[in-house]
Amino acid sequence: MLNRSRVTHHNMWQITTELPTKKIPILLQMEVKLPFLLVICLLTGITGTKYDEFTYNGFNGSELYLDGGAEITPNGLLRLTNSTKNQQGHAFHKVPLHLKNASDGNVLSFSTCFVCAVPPEYPDVASDGLALVLSPTRELPGSLTNEYLGLFNSTNNGNSSNHVLAIELDTILNMEFGDINNNHVGIDVNGLHSVDAAPASYFIGKTWKFKNLSLISGEPMQVWVDYSNLDRKLNVTISPISAPKPSRPLLSSFINLSSVILDTMYIGFSASTGPTLTSHYVLGWSFNINGQAAALNLSSLPSVPFKTHRRKLTPLIIWLSSGVAVLIAITACCIAYITRRKARDAEVFEEWELEHRTHRFSYKELFKATEGFREENLLGVGGFGKVYKGKLPTSKTEIAVKRISHDSKQGMREFVGEIASNSQLRHRNLVELLGYSRRKGELLLVYDFMSNGSLDKFLYDTNKPTTLSWSQRLKIIRGVASGLLYLHEEWEQIVVHRDIKASNVLLDGEMNGKLGDFGLSTLYDHGSDPQITHVVGTFGYIAPELTKTGRATTSTDVFAFGVFILEVVCGRRPIMQQESPDVHLVDWVWGSWRNGVILEVTDARLGGDYDVGEVELILKIGLLCSNPVCAARPTMRQVMQLLDGDLSLPEIPKDGMGIAVSSPNHAEELEES
Repeated sequence: MLNRSRVTHHNMWQITTELPTKKIPILLQMEVKLPFLLVICLLTGITGTKYDEFTYNGFNGSELYLDGGAEITPNGLLRLTNSTKNQQGHAFHKVPLHLKNASDGNVLSFSTCFVCAVPPEYPDVASDGLALVLSPTRELPGSLTNEYLGLFNSTNNGNSSNHVLAIELDTILNMEFGDINNNHVGIDVNGLHSVDAAPASYFIGKTWKFKNLSLISGEPMQVWVDYSNLDRKLNVTISPISAPKPSRPLLSSFINLSSVILDTMYIGFSASTGPTLTSHYVLGWSFNINGQAAALNLSSLPSVPFKTHRRKLTPLIIWLSSGVAVLIAITACCIAYITRRKARDAEVFEEWELEHRTHRFSYKELFKATEGFREENLLGVGGFGKVYKGKLPTSKTEIAVKRISHDSKQGMREFVGEIASNSQLRHRNLVELLGYSRRKGELLLVYDFMSNGSLDKFLYDTNKPTTLSWSQRLKIIRGVASGLLYLHEEWEQIVVHRDIKASNVLLDGEMNGKLGDFGLSTLYDHGSDPQITHVVGTFGYIAPELTKTGRATTSTDVFAFGVFILEVVCGRRPIMQQESPDVHLVDWVWGSWRNGVILEVTDARLGGDYDVGEVELILKIGLLCSNPVCAARPTMRQVMQLLDGDLSLPEIPKDGMGIAVSSPNHAEELEES
């Protein structure tokens, strides 16, 4: 064990007692001169202790701050909980870390590695998990046990003032926090709704696949957490202790930690238990700033007391053995029925599902949630299936279940495309995909329930008693624009939606607009060229160049968004079939602009109750985005700048051609103009 602790008189005495007698006088002389040497070190800027790096191969003699149920066992294990119900334990490195660059305030690169084990009291029955945590304090006041992992409570969970970063190894499914399953790894920022999560698994380079790893097997596992200051990327990697560090991390998230990490932070571990008994152990731990954490000496780590359950199971085994004859007779009578039932309800499983690591619901769970897909729960019918309202039996969370026909090849492509594109997207203006289910003949997608349904019903359904106000329409436009900016520029890959329209924008209880239906979307890496050669989308929203080249890009999304803006402001469909012949909404608005009567296109149901300047600005942004010339359209970042007033609206020629939107370097060029 390497323990870089401060040199004290007490430590010096320990050293002298372990050396030959003839060397003791020399060390005593050193001890006498120690205060003088410390003064010299302070005057010259030399420190005898390096606080940004440490390694513990076992924890005997370590400098850790412990509270709750945390303790160091005689053989050097750090035990956070000790098989006590509703207990929490914390263990922090005593010395605070300085993780921010004093010159620019950016978080420095850091790396840590630890070995842990979670043996449950009973096989496959766990309590809650443990977490590596960076916190401004070591006490975590007010933290609760059970699902809160000893980190937060019901009042501060999710507060930005927490300034807490945690890597959770969670062994309980808590729907209230959006957990994907009961065996996952997540990155938590200021709360327990993980910004990124995946089922516990590790990458095997020879097969290029992720292999499942049980967090409650009781076997030691190794975890690596690495943050890159240059890329602002946080990687989390896990593997059994018997395997080397995988070449591909389990989680890789672009996160700017500057707003989370304070100047002084403590690093350590937190764990909690609930009604079920579980012990949480850490065997070894290393940490480093601006460098790779030192590899642990796995052969010297203390061993975990592994629980056996044979004695407890013996009466059950005897009882089962005595009833074998009866069970065989019953099984013989029912085997045909069971076989048919299993064949009917069998859920399909394929290799691509492991790659995307999205939560999979059982068909039975969704069947019960929707009351057997009753017609009374039908929310709507789309091109590839029906959408039902449901409520999960355990958590009572309201959901929307999209039921797609497995027999449709296009439906299957939409199903896989939705999971591939939307499974890891997290934005307040995107409909969140909670998971999916597959059964022979059926595909099911599970989403957040949007209580106010789709936007097109408010625009066109004459049975809707209420009319959207101008402020509500403006809020929806801004929300969809923010979601598109995230898809095009702010996620780790570029996502082209390819089907932006009013019917794919859903409204929650507060009338916030959220873009959904990613079945036609595609994604590719930043800086690469999209290889898309076929036209998909909805007539009326398709950019002119798309029909010629077949290449869907972020610019074709911008065109569709421009049509969407005009649709929301005018309250008219993209193809105005009430005119003779049919007129494209974009052409109609352009004509009104050329004739100097652009405000006449606004929805008559608004009754003139709007800000004229705002309406004119939004209509002009819609015309800019739906410009027939691809190069003249703004990017979604420029659209957000126009909406926020950070970018001046260019002059729009009456013919609609030759418009160019400059992209100022915000403050500087705007001030010059």
